Amino acid sequence: MGKKIIQKPRGTKDILPEDQRYFKYVQNVLENVAEEAGFRKIETPGFEDTSLFVRGVGKETDIVGKEMYTFKDKSGNSITLRPEGTAPVVRAYLENGMQSLPQPVSLYYFSNFFRYERPQAGRYREFWQFGLEVIGDKNPLVDANIIATASRIYKKMDIKDISIQVNSIGCSSCRPKYIKFLKQYYAGSLNKLCADCKKRYKTNPLRLLDCKNEKCMTLQAEAPQIINNLCSACHEHFKLVLEYIDELDINYELNPKIVRGFDYYTGTVFEVWNGRDGAQNSLGAGGRYDDLVGLLGGPKAPAVGFGAGVERTIEEMEKEGIELVEDRNVNIFVAQLGSKARKKCFKLLNDLLDAGIGAEARFDKGGIGDQLKIASKLGVEYTLLIGQREAFDETVIIKDMVSGNQEVFPYEKIVKVMSKRLKKD
Repeated sequence: MGKKIIQKPRGTKDILPEDQRYFKYVQNVLENVAEEAGFRKIETPGFEDTSLFVRGVGKETDIVGKEMYTFKDKSGNSITLRPEGTAPVVRAYLENGMQSLPQPVSLYYFSNFFRYERPQAGRYREFWQFGLEVIGDKNPLVDANIIATASRIYKKMDIKDISIQVNSIGCSSCRPKYIKFLKQYYAGSLNKLCADCKKRYKTNPLRLLDCKNEKCMTLQAEAPQIINNLCSACHEHFKLVLEYIDELDINYELNPKIVRGFDYYTGTVFEVWNGRDGAQNSLGAGGRYDDLVGLLGGPKAPAVGFGAGVERTIEEMEKEGIELVEDRNVNIFVAQLGSKARKKCFKLLNDLLDAGIGAEARFDKGGIGDQLKIASKLGVEYTLLIGQREAFDETVIIKDMVSGNQEVFPYEKIVKVMSKRLKKD
C-alpha cells in the first residue's frame, strides 16, 4: 500500500496556472488605477509582533480574539501571521519616518493574509487582499476620493451593478453616548441574540448591527441609528463626504448597519456591495481610522483606507461571466527528430529565449506527430521543426499552426525571421 498523499491544510487554496491569469488581471488593474491616482506600492512582512494587532485592531475583536495565527518564535517573542493590512502599513509608516514626507502619504498593497475562520465561498484561511491607505489628511475630500478610487477599480474590472454602502460611526466624543443608547435598546432582548452577539453586547456593541443571523437582523431593524447621534464635527465631515460623492457618477446608499469590525475605525465607513442578496454580497470595505497612528505610538495623524479580497473579487468576475483572454508569452514550439536534431533544437530553443522570444519544447517525446499534438494543445502560432535532414543541412522548417503552411529557412536566420513574424502578428 502506497503512502498517503499529503494534502493542503483546510481553508487554503492552490492557485493553479489556469487561475493565475485572474490574479494577474486583478493585480494589474489595481496597480494601474492606484498608481495613476498617485499611490505607491508597499509590502510589509508576512508576520509581525503580536502586539501590533492587539493594540491596533483591538483585543476584543473577532480577529484578535479568535482568528489570528499566533506563535512563539525561538527567541520567545510572540509573533502573528498578518491577518489584515492596515496596521502593518501604519507601523511601516511610523518606523520608516514617512511622517516627514509631504502629507498625505498614499500607499497600496497586494499581499497574502491569514485568519483562522470557518472556510466558505470566497473566504479562506490564507487569502489575498489588495488595499489602499492614505495617511496624513483629515479632509473629507480624501474619504470621497478613496471611495471613488475603489469604485473605479471595479469599473475597470467590468464588474457591474456595484453599490457603495456608506455610514459614519462617529468619533471618541460621540460614539460612547451612542453605544449607551444601543445597549439600552438591546438590554431587554439579550435572550434573542445569537451566541456571538451576546458576547459582542459586552465587548464590541457596534458589531451587533452587522450580524447576519436572522434573529439578530430582526432586532437590528429598530435599533437606534448612529447617524442621528453624531457630534457636530462628525456630522459636518460626513455631510461633506456625501456632497463630494454626489459630484461623481457613483451609485451609493446610506446604510446605518455598516459599522466595520476593527476598533481603529472612526467616522466614515463603507462597503462595496454587488447587486445580489445574501451574506456574501460584500466585495470590499474601508473607512477612516484617525486614531490608529496614535494608538501605535505615533503623533496624531488622520487616515483613511480600503481593502478587498482577491478571491472574492475573482469569484464575482466568474459569476458575472467575465472572460479573460490568456495573454500567452509562448508562441513557438520547437520539435525535433533524432539525436543530432535534438542538440540543434536545444540550441535553437535557447537562442530564441536569449532573444526574448517565448518558446517551449518536449525533448522526451520521440515522434514528430506527438510533438505537434502538444504544440496544438499549447495553442502556439508556430512550430519549428528540425529532423535529421534539417540538422545536416543547417535549416529549420517553420510550420504555421493555423494555416498549416510550411517554409524552410537557414538556421542562422531563424531568430530574426521569427522576431519579425511575431511583431507583425
